[in-house]
This record gives sequence, structure tokens and C-alpha cells, in this order.
Amino acid sequence: MKKHFILSLLLLFILFGVSQAEIRLPKLVSNGMVLQRDTPLKIWGWADPSEDITVRFKGKKYTTTTSATGEWSVTMRATKAGGPYTMQIQGKDDSITLSNLLVGDVWMCAGQSNMVHYLGVHQQRYRQEIAEANYPEIRQFLVPTNPQLQGTATDIPQGEWKEANPENVLKFSVVAYFFAKNLYDQYQVPIGLINASVGGTPIEAWISEEGFEPFPSITKTLTQNKDTAYVNQKNRIAQKYRAAAPPQPQDDGLTASTPWYDLSYKPTHWHNINIPGYWEDQGIRNLDGAVWYRREIDIPASMTGVATKIFMGRIIDADQIYINGTQVGGKTYKYPQRIYDIPVGLLKTGKNLITIRVVNYGGKGGFVPDKPYYLATENDTLDLKGTWQYKVSQVFRPKAPQPSGVSAQHQPTALYNGMVVPFTQSPIKGIVWYQGESNGGNPQAYEKLMETLIQDWRTKWNDSNLPFLYAQLPDYMDVDYLPTESNWAELREAQRLALDVPNTAMAVTLGLGEWNDVHPDNKKPVGDRLALAAKALAYDDKKVVYSGPMFRSASVEGSQVTLSFDHVGSGLISQDGEALRWFALAGVDQNYVWADAKIENNQIVLSSDEINQPIYVRYAWQDNPMDVNFYNQEGLPASPFQTQLTDALWFGKKATVVLTYDDALNVHLDNALPVLDSLGLKATFYISADAPGFKYRTYEWKKAAQNGHELGNHTLYHPCLGGDGRAWVSDDNDLRNYSVPQMVREIDMTNLMLQTLDGKSKRTYAYTCGDKETGEGSFVKEIEGKFVALRGVQSGLNHLGTLDMTDLRCNSIVDTPASDMIAWAEQAKKENAMLILLFHGVGGEHSLNAALADHKEFLEYLQANKDDLWITTLEDAAKHILKQQKK
Repeated sequence: MKKHFILSLLLLFILFGVSQAEIRLPKLVSNGMVLQRDTPLKIWGWADPSEDITVRFKGKKYTTTTSATGEWSVTMRATKAGGPYTMQIQGKDDSITLSNLLVGDVWMCAGQSNMVHYLGVHQQRYRQEIAEANYPEIRQFLVPTNPQLQGTATDIPQGEWKEANPENVLKFSVVAYFFAKNLYDQYQVPIGLINASVGGTPIEAWISEEGFEPFPSITKTLTQNKDTAYVNQKNRIAQKYRAAAPPQPQDDGLTASTPWYDLSYKPTHWHNINIPGYWEDQGIRNLDGAVWYRREIDIPASMTGVATKIFMGRIIDADQIYINGTQVGGKTYKYPQRIYDIPVGLLKTGKNLITIRVVNYGGKGGFVPDKPYYLATENDTLDLKGTWQYKVSQVFRPKAPQPSGVSAQHQPTALYNGMVVPFTQSPIKGIVWYQGESNGGNPQAYEKLMETLIQDWRTKWNDSNLPFLYAQLPDYMDVDYLPTESNWAELREAQRLALDVPNTAMAVTLGLGEWNDVHPDNKKPVGDRLALAAKALAYDDKKVVYSGPMFRSASVEGSQVTLSFDHVGSGLISQDGEALRWFALAGVDQNYVWADAKIENNQIVLSSDEINQPIYVRYAWQDNPMDVNFYNQEGLPASPFQTQLTDALWFGKKATVVLTYDDALNVHLDNALPVLDSLGLKATFYISADAPGFKYRTYEWKKAAQNGHELGNHTLYHPCLGGDGRAWVSDDNDLRNYSVPQMVREIDMTNLMLQTLDGKSKRTYAYTCGDKETGEGSFVKEIEGKFVALRGVQSGLNHLGTLDMTDLRCNSIVDTPASDMIAWAEQAKKENAMLILLFHGVGGEHSLNAALADHKEFLEYLQANKDDLWITTLEDAAKHILKQQKK
């Protein structure tokens, strides 16, 4: 009987089970969707294998059959803007009808938190715009955070199209909404926004695996992240450490018999403190933990019985706010504005108590200055700034360093895999990008990453000319009134240089930032400026001025510099009529000073009494160049930039590269020199005169010198300091057993031997093992006059204004891939610097080895880039530097 029942169930499944499968569509293809106009449209989904699918749209019928794995797609003919329309998708036993579809322009909007920030967070500034947001033809599809480390997603967990109305628009990206509204107001074409953005994420998370092929260090991370066992183990270890950490002490303000927010609580030992302000600036030293604030305020009768809000600016980090013992609000992290509704009836005429618990997890804690702090009704406000009282309730113990897990959304490719791939089958008008803050710690890499992202997404959307619009980082952090270095300025420069990629545009956002908030409130102009760029690039409006001034070229006459710009519009102006600010000049030492800047014939003329021979120019090269006033007449600010003015440094080239080879190894003659000579490149070989590779092959070294290579001094016996980690140093060769005169004699002897080969009395010296002292002390002063320059082993680039000719920096090659060496050279070009590389083994003979293929690839790169790079010996480079320093 039981067997018969099971067989019956199987028969029912065979007869009916498959036919009951439903057609499934991606979340994007749903009611209210905006389809891209004027291009073939792809609709896709899933059903049973080999099932016939029919799609009907605008009176046309399109048919297809699903694949063996159930995928299907149809490509419909291009159609003009319009709607609303319906679409029917019919299978064997199932059909779906989509309604309220529009055809217009679809924009992919992506990035991090400044693209995420939605109108609901900025209601105070945009109250009227929210109330007037009745635009059923502007729609947003909000993509949920969906990182994927192993493979790409075919769809997202959830999502739906929302029309712009006063309720829905609260979740619209502020930047994207005003971008869309600007375009819609002019063109009256439906606008669809696919909002795929995640706060705090780096650009690497948004690039595909294929895009990272030129980044070997990142491809290693990708390989690790594909290993679920590796990821899970790292996360388990991190969780184990967190679980094992001792619990933090309790919060006395919450656990007391009478909580500190309660009206019956009697305060003792509370002290004065100011709001706004950080408690570390007001007598509390380095406290991570919880601090309670309290204040009694007098409320007039006019502010009772009506809708009231409390504005408490921004709080670092978390807060709970109580009024008369009732909690009215709280946030768990530092970025949101603190604006909370107070229940009607909670405030009473006369004395009222506000109590605030603030928790800080690291850095300064408290209330961010220069933000709004008040109570407000429709007609009244009550200032809350001033003296409060505080008491510490909880002190966090310092945490021991702990291993970190794998945060998926911060990993390379993760957000591309989960939040971009599912949309690449659907045509779009273009891309709007607002990101960069999370890459501020390593701005040097950003230009190449930005260019990679643009080309990568264009490849995925199969449109090599897809418009790519992006916002440059705004002004942020403390103002520095002296010329300074700045990571944010470097990142803005990388964003500017990415404009070399065709059909891209950048909205300069200087003047829209806030010194104390990485999420500035004034976002509408960002959307409007991006819309201007869209009109020019995507809508072919030849008349629109869509950018502020962009640096084009510079010329120098004496001590005066003249700068020319693109995008001058109707003319260059000082927006406030005052002298132009934030221009700086530097000479060969790269010590920048403020310059006098004047507008003449739509150019900028710079000068400074302190700089007779200007070589470098910077504009707005600060974290926060406050109150910039260099604009065009259309009201668009100029982009920050830096440039080198003259060709004095490296004979008109962008950088110098010096190849050095230490220890006179046989492989230098057998492997390195043939490649160098075949490519016409010169190098410096540091000779230890007692080395077998020198003693038995002196004729070949003489020939190398005759071919233009430098024979540098690396002592007679290559002595080094012995000690821990240097067991290979013998007693005879231990510098701790040397005297200074003994070391000098060895160096002099080597100079004489080399002079017999090359006839030179001056050359450069390389410290053996990087060591500069004997058992008697330093020998540097005794030898520096004998050489043009002395090379150390500390890594880094050499900049003309800061380098030390007695200890030049070099990058040592130890199994270093050619891509890393090339990246160093590219960075030297950006910084107008000298790069010295230190090779030992080349294809063997030393534990510090360079692979033959990587060595050859790098040398071929140098030869191919000789127009930008001066490749020379260290002797010639040092002599040139000394001449430049005398100017």
C-alpha cells in the first residue's frame, strides 16, 4: 500500500510537476521599469529547459526557446521615448504581465556614501523639493547591498522601481534625483535611475576580475577570496578573538537603580562641558566609552503642544537622546544628522530635562562643531549650544590587536559581482559615479583604477563610448593656510587626469563641502553639475558650458607664469571679486609659497617675490581649500591641479630612472649587460674588487665602462655589520671589527683599481649592506668628498628638493614582478622624481634575485618610454642634480 502511494506521487510529479514551473524575471524587469530608448532592448529571464517563450510589447511579438539550463532572452527593436506601456511574457503554462513601463533614459548611478545619501537624510534642506516631488516619469531602482566573493550574481535578492513622489523620494539618492530632475525638466523624457551604491567602499570593489588583469597584487587577493575555506577560516578566527575579548564594564548611567535619564535621578559629581565640542578638547584625555550630558531648559508655552524637533548636529559616535525621561531618538554611528521628532505633549511649559548618552569607540568623542543644535517648532527655535553638564559612565578597556576577517563589500570585485553584473544585459544611457573618499589613503593608485573602471564597465555594457560622468571630491577636513601636501588633493588630481579617457566628464564640487562632514548637505548642485555634463556628452548639446576651468598648459617668462585653461565659458572670473586664492609656486626645491594670481586675457598670470625660477604650480592643493573663488562666468569652479612648468630637471623628461647592480656578479656580465646594450640603456655596476666576477673578468668590465656604463665603488671585500640575522658575515668582514681608517683605505684601494679600467677619478659609491659605520663609528664624513653621490638601501623615490646625496634611496629587487617596477617608474613620472633600482642576482647567482623575464620586460618598458624617462647612470644623474641645486 505504501509503495503504491509513493509511485502515485511520482507519477503526479512527472505529469504535472514540470509544467507548474513559473517564468522568472530578473528584479529589474518588473512593474514600473524604465527601458532605454533608441536602442535594441533585451528582456531576459528563466523558465523550464526548452520551453517556448513569447514576449509582446507595443504591438510586436518576439519569440524564443529557453536553453538547456532554462535561460532565455529576446531582443526587441529600438523604440522612442514614451509610455506607460504593458508587456506580456507568455510561457507554456504561465504568463506575466508587466504594467506601467516607460521608455526613456536609464542611468547607472554608483559609488559610495555620497551617492547613497537619500533625500530623507537631508529633509531640512530639501523640504520644499520633497513636497513638490511629483514626477511619475522619474523612477529609481534601489539595488540592495549584495557583495559576492565567489563568482557573479545572475540577479539581486530584491528590488523594485519607485516613482518620484513625496513619499518615495525620501529614499532617492539626492545627487541622482537632482541629476534626473534637471534632465527631465529640459527634455521631458522619462528618466530611470539604477542606484547601486554602498557607503565606505573602495573603487576596487566595483571592478570586474577581468579588469584587474594588469594588477597582479590584486589578482592574488581575488584568488584567496574565491577560496571559501580561506574566507571562512579568517572570519572564524576574527570572531573567536572577538568572543574571547573580556567584556567591557557596564554603563553606570543605564544600570543604576535610577537611570541617569530618569526625572527622579539626583545628579552628583557632574561637571561643566560645552556643546558643541569634543570632550578630549575639554579636559578629558583619550576616553573611549560613554559620557552622559544633561541640561535643564525653559520651554515657553508657544513650544508646547505642537510638533517639535530636536537638532543635535552630528555626534561621534553613537547617541541616545532623552527628554523628560523619554527616549526620542538615537543613532549607532557617527555620520547621520541627529534630527529627532519630539512626541507632542512631552515638552511642558517651564523646566524640561534633556539627557544625552554619547558613546565613542575611538578618536575624539562628542558633538561636532559648526552644526545646528536647537529645538524647533514651525514658528520658534530654542538654542541648545552652550554649557551642559557631563559625567563619565563607562570607560572602554584598550583592545589588544586582533586579526581581521574578510569584509566582503570592501574586497576587490565583490560589489561588481553582486550589484553591477545583474544589470549589464540591460542597455543604459550612461553612468554617474560619486566615489573616492575610501581611496584617500592611497591616492597614487587611483588614476589607473579609475581608468580601469571606466573601460571595464564600457566593455561589460558592450559600449566603448558609454558616457561616464563623475563627481570630484569636495572640500573637507581642517583648513591649512600654508601650502601643504594632501592625499585628497592627490586623489582629486587622479580624478582630473582620468578625463583623458574619451567621453568622460567631471563635476568639480569645490565650494560645496563641509570641513566637519564627509557627507556635505548641499548636494543639489552636484546633481545639477553632473546633469550639465550629461547634456554635453549624452544629449549632444554643443552650446552648454558643462565644466569649470580645467588646466590646459603653462608657459614661463622669467619669474612669471602664464596658465591657460579649457572650459573658460564666457570668461574667467573671481567669483567674489577678491584676489584669486590658493595658487602656489615652487622652485627646484619644491617648497611651495603662495603666488599672486591675476586674470589677463582669460589666462591666469602668477608670480611670487620668493620664487625667481618657478618650476612647479599647484592650485587648490589642500584637503580643504575653503572659499575658492576661481570660476568661469557660468558659475562653475575650476578644478584643482598641479603641473611642472619647465624642462630643467630631467632634460625635458618626466623622471629619471637609474639601474644599479651590486656585487660584480657573473650574471651582470652574462645576463644584464647584453640586454642593456641591445636596448641602448646605461646602468651603474657597483664593484666589490675582490669579487670573483670582477677579478677574473676585468677586461669585460673595462669594455662595459667604454660602452658608457658606470663602474661604482662597492669596497674591496664587501664588509658588513654582523650581529643578529647576519650569520653570513664573517669576523674578517664584520664592520664592527673595522676601524674608520681601515674602511677608508679599502674604499680608496677600490677607487684606484677602477680608475685603471675607466680612467675616472670621480664616481658614486654604494654602502655595502646599507651600512654606514664601523666599530669606531660612522665613516660617511670621511668618504663623501671622494664621490659624486652615495647610494643607500632605504626604499623610495628621490625628489630634487629633499633628497640626500649621501644616502640616496633605492628600491631593491627581490622576486619583484615587472609590473611593480613599471608602477614605480610611472609614479616617478607623476612626482617628477628619480627612481633608483637595486639589482643583485639577475636570473640567479644571488638569493636576492630578479627573474630574467621580469628584468627584460622592465628594461623593454624603459626603452619604450625613453621620451618620458631619462635612463642614465647614477654618476651622470648625480652630477645633473648638483647643477640643478646650484640654480
